[in-house]
This record gives sequence, structure tokens and C-alpha cells, in this order.
Amino acid sequence: MEKKVKNVFRQGAIAPEFIAESIAKHQSKTEIGAHDIFLGQVRADKIDGKTVSAIEYTAYESMANAKFNEIRENTFSKFNITCMHIYHSLGNVGVGEICLFVFVSSPHRRVAFEALEYVVEEIKAEVPVFGKELFQDDSYQWKVNT
Repeated sequence: MEKKVKNVFRQGAIAPEFIAESIAKHQSKTEIGAHDIFLGQVRADKIDGKTVSAIEYTAYESMANAKFNEIRENTFSKFNITCMHIYHSLGNVGVGEICLFVFVSSPHRRVAFEALEYVVEEIKAEVPVFGKELFQDDSYQWKVNT
């Protein structure tokens, strides 16, 4: 039986309360010994004398969700992890706000660290999510992942 592809997208910034609730829900999973969390935050980069005020995220949602699912399945096959959650913003996310939340749990910390790094690097390299950097002067440029 094929697993349903999860929609990882959330409109706007990922709220700190949502992150806290996600962590709290794992207290009953007593086989977990470690969690590792990545929070991608929008920076106020200065580019050509202009300051980024927000990033507007867009995606080919069905294609991006399929790629997120592939990364998820590959991670479970490569690492002994207990669970993993990925959430990515769509729409405008202001500087200082969270746009990517990845949460990996495993019985032991080293595996959680390694799996999380793998997931984040795969997301940055493979997922078709596009960021338009919005500047304070109302101009913009398309973000290049680094």
C-alpha cells in the first residue's frame, strides 16, 4: 500500500507556538532518546545596498511535496530514526521569522544529528521551492540557495 504524500506547506511564517506543540507531542514516545531541530529563519541580508525585508515563497506544490516525500523516505531508509516532520512556508515571511522547520527523532543523538543534516541539504538541493527576496524599497530579486 502506497503512503499518501503529505502536504508540508504552511501559509506564512511558522509560529513558535506550532514548533513548541510539535515538540511536546513527542513526550509520550518513550523509545526516542534524541531530537534534532533545524529552523530556517529569514535574514535581513544587505544586497547591492538594499536590505531584505521578507521572502515570498512559491512552489510547484504537488512536485515539491513529492520531492519532500522522496527525501523523507530516503532518510528513513538511510538512518535509524523514529520520526521526522518537515514544514515549509508559502507566501510572505518577514525577516526574523521561521520559514523551514525540520524535526528528526531517533533513539540516539548522533543519528538524529546526521539525519537532520542530510534532510536539510537534500531540501536545499532538490526541492522546487522558490524565494523572492523583497527589499525595503519594494524592489525584489529571486533568491539563489547556497
